[in-house]
Amino acid sequence: MRCLSFAKSGLTRKEHETLARLSTPTKIQDFLDALPMNWEKKGDTHMSPRRVLREKKAHCIEGALLAAAALWIHGEPPLIMNLSSLFGKGDVDHVVALYKRGGFWGAISKTNHASIRFRDPIYRTPRELALSYFHEWFMNDIGEKTLECYSKPLDMRRFGTGWITAEKDLWNIADALSVLPHYDLVPKGNRRYVRNADRMERKAGSFVEWPKSDPRT
Repeated sequence: MRCLSFAKSGLTRKEHETLARLSTPTKIQDFLDALPMNWEKKGDTHMSPRRVLREKKAHCIEGALLAAAALWIHGEPPLIMNLSSLFGKGDVDHVVALYKRGGFWGAISKTNHASIRFRDPIYRTPRELALSYFHEWFMNDIGEKTLECYSKPLDMRRFGTGWITAEKDLWNIADALSVLPHYDLVPKGNRRYVRNADRMERKAGSFVEWPKSDPRT
């Protein structure tokens, strides 16, 4: 696969150089970890990589898109994947960027929590990778594990390059993710056997990296 060149990216030279320095999944993840969480204090956002670089903050899908752009610049497919929780349980979905090394899948993840983070490239399929998030994906108040399904990977090349520098919120990408085929993780009939997270797990899951009180968020 060809690298996304500076000329075709639509980015400024400085923006392109910033993403070009993120030459490995680990470097991309380190960059995202250093960005404050976007708490959307002025309303819901779905920022492009350009806006993330400018605003210096991101939430999960915004981080995934920046990671996808950086991977594309280095000649890797810009893939993202949706992880979806049980409908009506008050939980939210999570989006990660996918990468492969040696034929195995890993994930880059912008999150405020201790658990649903970066994944090393050790998973044979996207399903295996998605399952790695199941145990620690729970609602903290009752400890109910609510991860339900994962999507078919979405190749961002289908949107051209305009999403990388868009000034408008990218709700169309969220819509595209939502209509992709999604695959259940829990075998039919086995949901009733899933144990709630215990007190220690809930305590560990309550830690956050960027509190809403932080002015940078």
